[in-house]
Amino acid sequence: MDGKGMQVLNWDETFMYMATLFSMRSSDPNTRVGAVIVNQENEVVSIGYNGMPRGADADAFPWERESPDGDPLKTKYFFAVHAERNAILNAARHETVCKDCKIYVSLFPCNECAKEIVQSGIKEIIYLSDKYHDEKIFIASRMILEACGIKTRQLKLNDELVLRTNV
Repeated sequence: MDGKGMQVLNWDETFMYMATLFSMRSSDPNTRVGAVIVNQENEVVSIGYNGMPRGADADAFPWERESPDGDPLKTKYFFAVHAERNAILNAARHETVCKDCKIYVSLFPCNECAKEIVQSGIKEIIYLSDKYHDEKIFIASRMILEACGIKTRQLKLNDELVLRTNV
C-alpha cells in the first residue's frame, strides 16, 4: 500500500503482469506465453510473445500440437517463435543489449530458449508457470541454466488483481 491506501505493485509483480498481458497477443490456442526483458534500472528493454514470424499471417500456419498423421509440418513447432526468443530478437532489432538483464516469462523456458537467454547475457529468469517441469526439454533447460549460472525463480501472483483506470 502507498501513503494513500492504494495497492502498489512491486517490480516483480509489475513485469510479470506485463508478460501475462503480452501473452494475450499470442494466437496459440493451447499455450500463450509472454516475456519482458528488464535492465538493472527496472526499465523495460524488450517484450515478446509466442507467435509466427514477423509479417507472417498467423492463420496461414498450423497451431496444432500433434498431427493425426504424424506430419510435423501440420504442427506449430516448425513455425512458431517462442516469447523469449521474440523478446531477445526484438531487443537486437533495436540494437538494445540484454547483458545483465532479467527476463520475466509466463512459462519456464525450453532448452532452446535457455541457450538463447544464456547467449544474450540475461542473468535471471523469473517465471510464472512450470507446467512442463518433467518433460526432457525443460529438464535440459534447467541443466543448461544451472551450468551457466543463470538464476531462476518462480513468482506467485494474486489471481484477484483487477485492472482499473482512474482517468
